[in-house]
Amino acid sequence: MIDYEEELKKFEPCMDVADTEGAIYEKELTDILDVLQEVLREAKNSRRR
Repeated sequence: MIDYEEELKKFEPCMDVADTEGAIYEKELTDILDVLQEVLREAKNSRRR
């Protein structure tokens, strides 16, 4: 059986939206648009040569 009192003692609230947003934006993440822009840049540079 689940001991609810014990589970409540272990409970830690999750980050709220503002904390989560801050943690995400602090990271320098490459998304698919960054990758596509780099591929297009490289393709244009290879055509010019």
